[in-house]
Amino acid sequence: MTPTYAEVERALLGRWPETRLEPSLDRIAALCRLLGDPEHAYPVIHLTGTNGKTSTSRMIDTLLRALDLRTGRFTSPHLQSMTERIVLDGEPLSEQLFVDAFADVAAYAQIVDDSSEHPLSYFEMMVAMAFAAFADAPVDAAVIEVGMGGSWDATNVADGQVAVITPIGVDHASYLGDRPEIIAVEKAGIIKAGSHAVIAQQEQEVLDVLMRRVLDVGAIALHEGNDFGVTERTTALGGQQISLQGISAQYTDIFLPLHGAHQAHNAAYALAAVEAFTGSKQLDEELVRDAFAQVTSPGRLEVVRRSPTVLLDAAHNPHGARATVEAVQDAFSFSPLIGVVGVMADKDVEEMLRIFEPVMAEIICTQNSTPRSMSAMDLAEIAEDIFGAERVTVVARLDDALERAVLMADAAEGYDDAIGSGGVLITGSVVTVGEARTLFGGATS
Repeated sequence: MTPTYAEVERALLGRWPETRLEPSLDRIAALCRLLGDPEHAYPVIHLTGTNGKTSTSRMIDTLLRALDLRTGRFTSPHLQSMTERIVLDGEPLSEQLFVDAFADVAAYAQIVDDSSEHPLSYFEMMVAMAFAAFADAPVDAAVIEVGMGGSWDATNVADGQVAVITPIGVDHASYLGDRPEIIAVEKAGIIKAGSHAVIAQQEQEVLDVLMRRVLDVGAIALHEGNDFGVTERTTALGGQQISLQGISAQYTDIFLPLHGAHQAHNAAYALAAVEAFTGSKQLDEELVRDAFAQVTSPGRLEVVRRSPTVLLDAAHNPHGARATVEAVQDAFSFSPLIGVVGVMADKDVEEMLRIFEPVMAEIICTQNSTPRSMSAMDLAEIAEDIFGAERVTVVARLDDALERAVLMADAAEGYDDAIGSGGVLITGSVVTVGEARTLFGGATS
């Protein structure tokens, strides 16, 4: 009997979580062999880095579809539904197609489970489902985001024709290392022989690591600032106006309906990746403008309410927090800004709060529904040392925290020196933002 979507969710969540790593590609490679190596049935654009991968993936996907190519996109983690991770032609799989993808893989997965010391993980299953769904479609190109790292990430059984390396900072330190140049060694593993490596601006030590990999495998490096980049950027209503230098041409007067300088840089990576994928030929400028104008990136400085304005941003490490703070200051003028923060306990919480403190008039400490979430009380204890106890409120239930923040921002409660309208920023974790998005009625995308 065909399982229901809820049964498939439970079956996947019952496997090793994606935060538990065992450095081996043996299991996913064995499963892919049984499936007929679907990951080799289409060209791949592969992405890694600390932040910006999902937004860049969505931009690449949109540009490729504007070129009349059928696309598959695999990203993680999801905001609201597992189905968001596997996307065909810009649309997440329906629950029925997701169940079908699971059914296509499940029997072969059992064979691998029975013959392996460790069973396949949740993430490995999702990767195999995506690869198989893309081969069945079939797609003309697949845009694949790593889950964590690079070399030992399950997605790395694919050979990317283009590898995109977004800025590398510190995240998942207990798994990948506590210095960017150490993390870069793992992430460099997605650069394959003969591929184009689209490399964002990096710290010199990180760039040295990436370039050693480029030279070792005979790849072609394309550097932000030398081969491509952002040439102009101004804040605009609902986003920003940018001009980009591509590999082959200049593209001007592009409206990008996303906020923050980091999104302009993500657009530059996406454009360079698509140019490299198509043979570095100049793209039609109007096509590029039309494609970028359609880009969305849910949960990335996404406005989900007005009066007062409520923003969702999935920043979950210091690198992402800095980009969020800069973007909020660049694109908005809230006074006061009320922060609603829920974080995972294994993150660099103290540093994230130090980054948020100058822009948040008050922080409401809350928590999300997962076991990995830091309790609201533990978060508040850290926050009080940084914000001062008078600026910290504890509201453990996320729905209550959101209601409290909206009321405070709307009334500018307790802020006699407020000079503008209040706003709310919900941040700290992809899960927190996903649950908040559901509460605000956002559809999966």
